[in-house]
Amino acid sequence: MEFITQGFTFYQKGGFAMYLILFCSLAVVVIAVERFGYYREMKAKQEGFIDKVTPMIEGHKWEAALTVCGETGGVVANVTAKGIKYFAQELAAYQTVLEGEVALAVAKLSENLNHLESIVTVAPLLGLLGTVIGMINSFSVLNIKSGQPLAITGGVGEALVATASGLCVAILSMAVYSYFAHKLDRIITDMEQICVLLVAQLKREKNYEHK
Repeated sequence: MEFITQGFTFYQKGGFAMYLILFCSLAVVVIAVERFGYYREMKAKQEGFIDKVTPMIEGHKWEAALTVCGETGGVVANVTAKGIKYFAQELAAYQTVLEGEVALAVAKLSENLNHLESIVTVAPLLGLLGTVIGMINSFSVLNIKSGQPLAITGGVGEALVATASGLCVAILSMAVYSYFAHKLDRIITDMEQICVLLVAQLKREKNYEHK
């Protein structure tokens, strides 16, 4: 209980900027929980998907591959299903269209991660703003009398609370962002693997037709 009281007192010393920093920290926690659940579900869906669908694509078993995509779900399976449908339609700009689908899927996957990047930048600035305001208030005492220099020094120390808090939130946000960026890279790798496979099959069919 005493620890909570000390923490609340420490928080109040940072000034109004601490409320904005607190909002940023809560946003980081919410995004981390949401993304963790999402990527955990995505990993479960993708488990063994590439190994299962690759021989079907290489054998041109399109209906079976589409069935596996529908049963699996998730962004990689959805992109694969669209790629197979575009393949069947024999689109002239097949590779460009497929790359566009991948880019759109990646943009949707990284939406919340962009917010983390923003917090990494904004949180230290909010802390610095709180510190500057606190220091202005501390040095606004122009008539220095007995004991006031100590009061000024103490005020500066309290003002630095905001900067420290902002840096802590930024470090936390950066750590969360790096963790999920690694997860995102693995999903992108799976999509690229499927795209390369589909494009290779398309070129193989075209070469076969020309012979």
